[in-house]
Amino acid sequence: MSARFSPTERIALGSILVGVLVLGLKALAWWLTGSVALLSDALESTVNVATAVAALIAIRIAQKPADKDHPYGHHKAEFFSAVLEGAMIITAALLILREAWHGIQNPRLLDAPALGLAINIAASVVNAWWCWVLISRGRKLRSPALVADGHHLLTDVISSAGVVVGVAAAVATGWAVLDPALAALVALNILWSGWKVMGRSLSGLMDEAVSEETLAAIRATISDTAIGAIEAHDLRTRHAGPRTFIDFHLVVDGQTTVEAAHAICDRIEQALKAKLPDAMITIHVEPPHKAKHSGVLVI
Repeated sequence: MSARFSPTERIALGSILVGVLVLGLKALAWWLTGSVALLSDALESTVNVATAVAALIAIRIAQKPADKDHPYGHHKAEFFSAVLEGAMIITAALLILREAWHGIQNPRLLDAPALGLAINIAASVVNAWWCWVLISRGRKLRSPALVADGHHLLTDVISSAGVVVGVAAAVATGWAVLDPALAALVALNILWSGWKVMGRSLSGLMDEAVSEETLAAIRATISDTAIGAIEAHDLRTRHAGPRTFIDFHLVVDGQTTVEAAHAICDRIEQALKAKLPDAMITIHVEPPHKAKHSGVLVI
């Protein structure tokens, strides 16, 4: 497996296997009890499986090297996966709302609630563990698809906990209508999760700049290492998956030779790549009269 799949791809493949296991457990819990709330939990897990497959495909595409038609690489493919995940989450929420409405109109007492809840709890424990794996490893590998999948699973874990509490309350009180009402609340929570996932992904597709913290580190690195230059201005950044794009204009003294200017640029690039290994850096060298006396002043 290690020869064919990268670390990111192995985690994405693991998401498919974990998703199928959790889906099976939650579907069994619903089949045993007939609970609309547990059905809502199972429906969300079908989305987990589908989006895990989409994430694996997107990650494989994103890791393809740059080519003639895609000179900047294929990194944005992961953002498309995350947008798809958000859309599927919203679709699942609407399906759950439909089932909840039918349940509210025709409430029924649950069958074998204790066994069904125990199975659902076991599935949630598996999801919680995998959620931690996805978010921690996704951030380390700088994979938007894995992080988006992890945040969705976190919502799933939280909503599953609410489902367990609500179903238990419905059984204890005998108020059968609590079960579909809870399913409706779960659906609204899932809708909010889907909207947030899509929002984070769309920011990447729209070439959003890096965070203020990262930008400050970039500016400080340029200032500290551009010895021999005068200033750097028109600094622009964007991110696409693990890749960070940085470009700026570097003003040098008119007596600076091409070779010396190139050496300054090499020094800056090496320092930036030490902080951002996947950075793609473009520096445009300019003469003194192009100085704007703004941007990054060289120490």
